[in-house]
Amino acid sequence: MKYISEFRDGKMAQLIAEKIKRTVESNRHYAIMEFCGGHTHAIHRYGITSLLPSNIELIHGPGCPVCILPIARIDYAIALAQLPQVILCSYGDMLRVPGSDQYSLLKAKAKGADVRMVYAIDDALMIARQNPTKEVIFFAVGFETTTPPTAVALLQAQKEQLKNFTIFCNHVLTPIAMQALLEAERNDMDCRGGPLCPPLLEGRHRGLPLRSDLQIEKRKGLDGFIGPSHVSIVIGSNAYKTVAEQYQKPVVIAGFEPLDVMQSIEMLVLMINEQRYGIENQYTRAVSPLGNIKSQQFIAQTLELRDRFEWRGLGYIEKSAMKIKAEFSEFDAEIRFPMTIAEGKEHKACECGAILRGAKKPQDCKLFATACTPENPLGSCMVSSEGACAAYYAYGRLSNE
Repeated sequence: MKYISEFRDGKMAQLIAEKIKRTVESNRHYAIMEFCGGHTHAIHRYGITSLLPSNIELIHGPGCPVCILPIARIDYAIALAQLPQVILCSYGDMLRVPGSDQYSLLKAKAKGADVRMVYAIDDALMIARQNPTKEVIFFAVGFETTTPPTAVALLQAQKEQLKNFTIFCNHVLTPIAMQALLEAERNDMDCRGGPLCPPLLEGRHRGLPLRSDLQIEKRKGLDGFIGPSHVSIVIGSNAYKTVAEQYQKPVVIAGFEPLDVMQSIEMLVLMINEQRYGIENQYTRAVSPLGNIKSQQFIAQTLELRDRFEWRGLGYIEKSAMKIKAEFSEFDAEIRFPMTIAEGKEHKACECGAILRGAKKPQDCKLFATACTPENPLGSCMVSSEGACAAYYAYGRLSNE
């Protein structure tokens, strides 16, 4: 069976669109968040919003691992790259993400730092083998999708006793971020931001903004989620049970092709109409309830939860990221090269934080498509191939006109 042309059939898309139009309730507003940046790009690349009724609002979430990394972590990576005898390896997107004062790894490379783009962590291992007198650091980022290769690399480095290889670990967890968004939303429902409004639960530790910062015009809250594709292949659809049951929200795991997204929206509309919450899996050809057990075992063997981790736009969220276990500490760049990094400085006019938590859209940022473009990104959302601003710039910036 083919998996491309069949899932991009225009006639079938029109049929699903007509079914959605017949299913929606005219007096209801549907606020659906596509958590994954890959879905945001599919939605705008294929013009899915133009096929939907006007009372369905698709809201992009913080599902871009490059975008959500805070400035301070970018600054840390740049500081690592500038150390003597260091080769810092990274995926291409990370080289262009601006840190404080718009300084990036690419600019550090231009000034002499040995920064190398790699396509996989295996490339970094090979560079370490080929350069035994250098310290090779891999800048690991991503959700659960890219975490298993990092875990396997740690096992391989330990097996080879590759003493000049370390990992700067920045892997984050999808379901916990969903919970953080919904927890902030729940607190706003209980308190509308008055002077006597209490802080968020554990807010001092989480660093989350009040829901008044997260509000979007015309909606009272999120009605459901289009769940990530590749992440769910690893962690399984059951990983979203807490999100669905504790917050009584429907989650539909969706594939990346346009018909996948359309069918998932149809499934969510039906669940919302019937006031059903839970998990449904549209992406059955790739996602199972339990996920990839072998990958999960590699992760459990080498990584563990951090107490807290900062997300751009969401602040500090407890138990939302991974760190390298003590048994593999010799390969942990944060232990071998400890640094004190000042709080990162965001561009004052950049709205990436608000865009990542669904409070604003790219066109709401005054820098969008003017000072901030893919050639000259001033914020992370314009850099990544999964960034909302990059998607709007490539496919949607002229839609209003």
